[in-house]
Amino acid sequence: MKEYIKLLRPKQWAKNLFLFIPLFFAGQMFNWDKIVMLIGGFFAFSFLASSIYIINDYRDIEDDKKHPEKRFRPLAAGTVNKNVALVLSFLLAVGGFALGFYLEASGKFAFILGLYFILNLSYSLGLKNLSIVDILIVAAGFLLRVKGGSVLTDIETTAWLNIMTFLLALFMSIAKRRDDVMLKLETGTDMRKSIKGYSIEFLNTLLALFCAILIVSYINYTVSATGMKNFGHRLYYTSIFVIAGIMRYLQITFVQNKAGSPTEILYKDRFIQVTLLLWIASFYVILYLKDFIFFK
Repeated sequence: MKEYIKLLRPKQWAKNLFLFIPLFFAGQMFNWDKIVMLIGGFFAFSFLASSIYIINDYRDIEDDKKHPEKRFRPLAAGTVNKNVALVLSFLLAVGGFALGFYLEASGKFAFILGLYFILNLSYSLGLKNLSIVDILIVAAGFLLRVKGGSVLTDIETTAWLNIMTFLLALFMSIAKRRDDVMLKLETGTDMRKSIKGYSIEFLNTLLALFCAILIVSYINYTVSATGMKNFGHRLYYTSIFVIAGIMRYLQITFVQNKAGSPTEILYKDRFIQVTLLLWIASFYVILYLKDFIFFK
């Protein structure tokens, strides 16, 4: 059973927390009816993601056997039956779509789930071998999660929020590809075909570019009319934690060369965890305690 759970990659489900972003930025963090809907959406996305992970692992068995870490994945290690894994993938996909239709009767959320599934299935079946296209698809997946959260909560996302989500996902995807290129330089083996379209210099340039754009976009959002309307004029204080988090991620990428798994960083890096908690806390204070005398 442990190997089958490992096959689902539940640690990667943390990415689906992006569904909660519209609710958070709308200042409705304690709307329990919408939170329940988002929890359901979280599992719908998680089931589909695990279904895709299984298909991806099935197709990459031989390549994963060459990877220092991926060779321990259940299919590559031979600890899970291939046919059973495919049946499980099918059942997860059916379960994810069924839950999507149950949560939102109009079919809008199920449509987003369908786009996510088709996009990621195409990624696993070959698009991941195309440099630049691969990171764009990964980033689009995060944006679809945010749109899914928007549909479930009936909260319209702003252009700023969509842009920042996409930029952040691109930033993390580029850092991950840099880690892949570094691994290639160390082992002399191409772990994925798209790596041929990347170099350290190219990825370093992209990281610097999107890092700057991301920070500027966030600061612009905090001082925009929308940001001030929703959160007040002190929202820009939260940019301190955004900048600190990005600096730490760059340190992990350039100094430690360990940006291969954003979810692992989230689970293990104390600096990132503390920075994220402080960012959330600062939002809470600004949003819910803004009438206190020291904010006036």
